[in-house]
Amino acid sequence: MKLLHTSDWHLGHTLYNYDRTEEQTDVLRQIVEIVRQQKPDLFLLSGDVYHTAQPSAAVQTLFAETMVQLHDAHPAMTIVVTAGNHDSGAKHEIFKTPWRALKVHTIGNLEKEDPEQHIIEVPDVGFVIAIPYVHERNLPEGYFQRALDIVEARNTKGLPVVMMAHTTVQGCDYTGHDDTYLDAEEQYRVGGIDATTLEELGSGYDYLALGHIHHEQFVHTGRHNVRYSGSPMAVSFDENYAHSVSLVTIGRHDERPQVETIEIQNIHPLVTLPTKGQATWEEAKQLLQQFPADIPAYIRLNIEIEDFLPLEANDEASALTQEKQCRFCLIRAQRRERERTDAPAMTIQEFQAEEPIHIAQLYAEQRGGTFDDEMKQLFEEVVERIKEEEKEVTKT
Repeated sequence: MKLLHTSDWHLGHTLYNYDRTEEQTDVLRQIVEIVRQQKPDLFLLSGDVYHTAQPSAAVQTLFAETMVQLHDAHPAMTIVVTAGNHDSGAKHEIFKTPWRALKVHTIGNLEKEDPEQHIIEVPDVGFVIAIPYVHERNLPEGYFQRALDIVEARNTKGLPVVMMAHTTVQGCDYTGHDDTYLDAEEQYRVGGIDATTLEELGSGYDYLALGHIHHEQFVHTGRHNVRYSGSPMAVSFDENYAHSVSLVTIGRHDERPQVETIEIQNIHPLVTLPTKGQATWEEAKQLLQQFPADIPAYIRLNIEIEDFLPLEANDEASALTQEKQCRFCLIRAQRRERERTDAPAMTIQEFQAEEPIHIAQLYAEQRGGTFDDEMKQLFEEVVERIKEEEKEVTKT
């Protein structure tokens, strides 16, 4: 079995209000060309086809045209597409019957009572268990293993078994995802999806084709058979790594897959200036002036500031790119760390006797911040409003 694994296309994504159709179309063209050259038996798209649950007609047309181009590039290939957490499962279900004429299987919703509905048998090639994104509370316990057990019983020829899922797996590298956090039990959640264990995804597959995490990687099991293909193009500036698709070859069931990474080029790269660390505002403007005029990149500036950026900073940055092909997106400003002073120790009685504004000033000094006259005025207004609300509560 030879398969091409990709995920997280996020078609329709805009970057700081810039339309990305041109670069998305070029990325899809590259993927079609890879199919034409490599001629895989299977093409797997593991979720997040679209960036929103309600993509425009133009974005849906781009997806449909790509499916046709993929089929024409290698008509013998079977295509399997599952919904991700950004997708509307219903949209993937609507045209699943006519898509079959092009050997395209679109899986949007989970059939809770019948895992067999998610099993796609490709004669003399192997089996695909295609599971779309589903919230954990709607996923029956042991569902993945039930589907794997059905395939195990049917797989009398020892053909390769592939499973698809769109989720966060414990132990993965979530670099580039700015929506990651630890919950109360110190388990990672990425993009609203709680991390699951590999044990919950069952056993018996030869390759687990994962989607959701944008950084291509193996999740270590010792067999190199659990993999995020990653997104073929960056969705944010923090995804400052190569993007690719994965070409996977599996000899027989229970054999270790061989994986080749094929890098995808972006005609509009996402560039952060400076490439490492932060610059002063004057240094950043100089870097922007020096940036080549003929590179159609998106630009983010990393700035270190003492207090605040100049009010006209964004206008200045935009003006510096006016005659260039690059597109200025944002300034990410970070205050320079100041030497912190130790807050004086207070008894509870002393703390209660202090004026609130004094406590706030001490806190700001300890954190290395500045408590200027404007902030003092705002703080006093808040304190007065709280006192008025307390009076109203006392009256009632």
